[in-house]
Amino acid sequence: MILEISNRQEHLLPDQGMKDLFEEIIKKTLLHENREGNYGVSLSLVTAEEIRELNEMYRGKNKTTDVLSFPIEEEFQPEEVKVLGDIVISTEAVIEQAKEYDHSVEREIAYLFIHGLLHLLGYDHLEFEDKENMRKVEEEILTQLEITRN
Repeated sequence: MILEISNRQEHLLPDQGMKDLFEEIIKKTLLHENREGNYGVSLSLVTAEEIRELNEMYRGKNKTTDVLSFPIEEEFQPEEVKVLGDIVISTEAVIEQAKEYDHSVEREIAYLFIHGLLHLLGYDHLEFEDKENMRKVEEEILTQLEITRN
């Protein structure tokens, strides 16, 4: 597994523990989805302003968001590593939402990373049933990681 982290913010500084958490999330999520092989993911930790710019540029929505996912099409993949794509997380949103939902910053960033990773694996939440299924999977993975709401 390859995990590349780009830190472009100063609100939540990634350390080895955070990188280990992201790697464990990838392992648990791939196992949950019965995916085998060598996978790669890119994660960017950004400011609210940068994620707003990306949201406008790629989705036409001029507003901040907490997480964006950019999957890479399988036909462009090398044989040895399947790069799933890029996940972008606003650390300002992580901190604000952790306070709002009264749980830890670790739980919020783990949740957003799982959410982004599931998007890279083809999940979506446009329809109610899809949203319910995605939320169920997110909670199952958080439970496997023993990351609770409080």
